[in-house]
Amino acid sequence: MGLSWDESYVGQLRALAGPERTLITMGARAVLRDDAGRVLLIRRSDNGLWAFPAGTMELGETMRGCAIREVLEETGLVVGAVTPFGLYTYLADRGPDMYGHTHQHVTLACRVDGYDGELVRVTDETTDAVFYPPDALPEGLSSSVAQSLTDLAAFEATGQFLLQ
Repeated sequence: MGLSWDESYVGQLRALAGPERTLITMGARAVLRDDAGRVLLIRRSDNGLWAFPAGTMELGETMRGCAIREVLEETGLVVGAVTPFGLYTYLADRGPDMYGHTHQHVTLACRVDGYDGELVRVTDETTDAVFYPPDALPEGLSSSVAQSLTDLAAFEATGQFLLQ
Protein backbone atom coordinates (compact mmCIF):
# COMPACT_ATOMS: atom_id res chain seq x y z
CA MET A 1 0.00 0.00 0.00
CA GLY A 2 1.37 3.39 -0.97
CA LEU A 3 1.27 6.66 0.84
CA SER A 4 -1.89 8.72 0.80
CA TRP A 5 -1.83 11.93 -1.23
CA ASP A 6 -1.55 14.00 1.96
CA GLU A 7 1.41 11.89 3.17
CA SER A 8 3.26 11.95 -0.16
CA TYR A 9 6.03 14.44 -0.83
CA VAL A 10 4.19 15.97 -3.79
CA GLY A 11 0.96 16.18 -1.79
CA GLN A 12 2.78 18.02 1.00
CA LEU A 13 4.57 20.27 -1.48
CA ARG A 14 1.30 21.06 -3.26
CA ALA A 15 -0.27 22.02 0.09
CA LEU A 16 2.58 24.48 0.71
CA ALA A 17 2.72 25.89 -2.84
CA GLY A 18 -1.01 26.13 -3.40
CA PRO A 19 -3.03 24.88 -6.38
CA GLU A 20 -1.90 27.43 -8.99
CA ARG A 21 1.89 27.13 -8.73
CA THR A 22 3.63 24.86 -11.25
CA LEU A 23 5.72 22.21 -9.52
CA ILE A 24 8.72 20.37 -10.93
CA THR A 25 8.30 16.70 -10.14
CA MET A 26 10.25 13.53 -10.92
CA GLY A 27 9.19 9.95 -11.25
CA ALA A 28 9.73 6.63 -12.97
CA ARG A 29 7.91 4.34 -15.40
CA ALA A 30 8.57 0.61 -15.68
CA VAL A 31 8.13 -1.64 -18.72
CA LEU A 32 7.76 -5.29 -17.71
CA ARG A 33 7.63 -8.16 -20.21
CA ASP A 34 6.78 -11.77 -19.56
CA ASP A 35 8.51 -14.77 -21.17
CA ALA A 36 6.14 -14.50 -24.17
CA GLY A 37 7.13 -10.86 -24.78
CA ARG A 38 3.83 -9.45 -23.60
CA VAL A 39 3.93 -6.11 -21.73
CA LEU A 40 2.30 -5.49 -18.39
CA LEU A 41 -0.23 -2.67 -18.31
CA ILE A 42 -2.17 -1.48 -15.31
CA ARG A 43 -5.52 0.29 -15.47
CA ARG A 44 -5.15 3.36 -13.29
CA SER A 45 -7.85 3.91 -10.69
CA ASP A 46 -7.50 7.72 -10.90
CA ASN A 47 -8.17 8.20 -14.62
CA GLY A 48 -9.12 4.76 -16.00
CA LEU A 49 -6.30 4.71 -18.55
CA TRP A 50 -4.10 1.70 -19.28
CA ALA A 51 -0.48 2.56 -18.55
CA PHE A 52 2.82 1.14 -17.42
CA PRO A 53 3.39 1.05 -13.67
CA ALA A 54 4.65 4.53 -12.83
CA GLY A 55 4.59 7.27 -10.28
CA THR A 56 6.29 10.16 -8.58
CA MET A 57 9.47 9.83 -6.57
CA GLU A 58 9.29 10.29 -2.81
CA LEU A 59 11.74 12.37 -0.79
CA GLY A 60 14.87 10.35 -0.02
CA GLU A 61 14.19 7.83 -2.77
CA THR A 62 16.34 7.04 -5.81
CA MET A 63 14.93 6.86 -9.33
CA ARG A 64 15.68 3.12 -9.35
CA GLY A 65 13.89 2.77 -6.02
CA CYS A 66 10.93 4.73 -7.35
CA ALA A 67 10.52 2.39 -10.35
CA ILE A 68 10.79 -0.68 -8.13
CA ARG A 69 8.35 0.69 -5.52
CA GLU A 70 5.77 1.70 -8.11
CA VAL A 71 5.79 -1.78 -9.65
CA LEU A 72 5.31 -3.34 -6.22
CA GLU A 73 2.53 -0.93 -5.22
CA GLU A 74 0.64 -1.27 -8.51
CA THR A 75 1.17 -4.96 -9.33
CA GLY A 76 2.47 -6.82 -6.28
CA LEU A 77 5.54 -7.91 -8.29
CA VAL A 78 9.01 -7.60 -6.77
CA VAL A 79 11.53 -6.16 -9.22
CA GLY A 80 15.13 -7.32 -9.09
CA ALA A 81 16.80 -5.26 -11.80
CA VAL A 82 16.00 -2.32 -14.07
CA THR A 83 17.75 -0.76 -17.06
CA PRO A 84 16.96 2.88 -17.84
CA PHE A 85 16.32 3.61 -21.51
CA GLY A 86 14.89 7.12 -21.60
CA LEU A 87 14.41 10.35 -19.72
CA TYR A 88 11.33 12.37 -20.63
CA THR A 89 10.56 15.97 -19.72
CA TYR A 90 6.88 16.88 -19.84
CA LEU A 91 6.53 20.64 -19.79
CA ALA A 92 3.84 22.44 -17.83
CA ASP A 93 2.31 23.79 -21.06
CA ARG A 94 0.58 20.41 -21.50
CA GLY A 95 -2.02 21.86 -19.18
CA PRO A 96 -3.33 20.94 -15.76
CA ASP A 97 -3.78 17.39 -14.52
CA MET A 98 -7.22 16.06 -13.62
CA TYR A 99 -7.00 17.85 -10.27
CA GLY A 100 -6.33 21.22 -11.92
CA HIS A 101 -2.63 21.27 -10.97
CA THR A 102 0.25 21.93 -13.34
CA HIS A 103 3.58 20.13 -13.24
CA GLN A 104 6.77 20.08 -15.21
CA HIS A 105 7.40 16.38 -14.80
CA VAL A 106 10.57 14.40 -15.50
CA THR A 107 10.14 10.64 -15.90
CA LEU A 108 12.83 7.99 -16.10
CA ALA A 109 11.64 5.06 -18.24
CA CYS A 110 13.12 1.70 -17.21
CA ARG A 111 13.02 -1.80 -18.62
CA VAL A 112 12.46 -4.35 -15.87
CA ASP A 113 15.05 -7.09 -16.29
CA GLY A 114 13.90 -9.39 -13.54
CA TYR A 115 10.88 -9.73 -11.30
CA ASP A 116 9.23 -12.28 -9.04
CA GLY A 117 5.93 -12.88 -7.34
CA GLU A 118 2.28 -13.22 -8.23
CA LEU A 119 0.54 -10.49 -10.21
CA VAL A 120 -2.05 -8.60 -8.16
CA ARG A 121 -4.64 -7.27 -10.58
CA VAL A 122 -6.41 -4.81 -8.24
CA THR A 123 -4.62 -2.51 -5.77
CA ASP A 124 -5.22 0.87 -4.14
CA GLU A 125 -3.93 2.48 -7.36
CA THR A 126 -5.19 0.06 -10.04
CA THR A 127 -8.43 -1.53 -11.16
CA ASP A 128 -6.74 -4.17 -13.31
CA ALA A 129 -3.34 -5.44 -14.46
CA VAL A 130 -2.88 -7.58 -17.57
CA PHE A 131 -0.02 -8.73 -19.81
CA TYR A 132 -0.81 -7.76 -23.43
CA PRO A 133 0.94 -8.57 -26.71
CA PRO A 134 2.53 -5.31 -27.92
CA ASP A 135 0.54 -5.56 -31.16
CA ALA A 136 -2.81 -6.07 -29.37
CA LEU A 137 -3.00 -3.36 -26.71
CA PRO A 138 -6.34 -2.37 -25.19
CA GLU A 139 -8.35 0.76 -25.91
CA GLY A 140 -7.91 3.70 -23.55
CA LEU A 141 -4.11 3.82 -23.46
CA SER A 142 -2.04 6.49 -21.81
CA SER A 143 -0.10 8.42 -24.46
CA SER A 144 3.15 7.29 -22.87
CA VAL A 145 2.64 3.60 -23.72
CA ALA A 146 3.26 3.74 -27.47
CA GLN A 147 6.11 6.21 -27.06
CA SER A 148 7.79 4.04 -24.40
CA LEU A 149 7.52 0.89 -26.51
CA THR A 150 8.98 2.65 -29.56
CA ASP A 151 11.81 4.15 -27.53
CA LEU A 152 12.57 0.86 -25.77
CA ALA A 153 12.81 -0.92 -29.13
CA ALA A 154 15.20 1.78 -30.39
CA PHE A 155 17.30 1.49 -27.22
CA GLU A 156 17.51 -2.28 -27.54
CA ALA A 157 18.51 -2.00 -31.21
CA THR A 158 21.08 0.78 -30.84
CA GLY A 159 21.93 1.18 -27.15
CA GLN A 160 21.11 4.89 -27.52
CA PHE A 161 19.57 6.36 -24.34
CA LEU A 162 16.72 8.77 -25.13
CA LEU A 163 16.99 12.23 -23.57
CA GLN A 164 13.91 14.33 -24.21
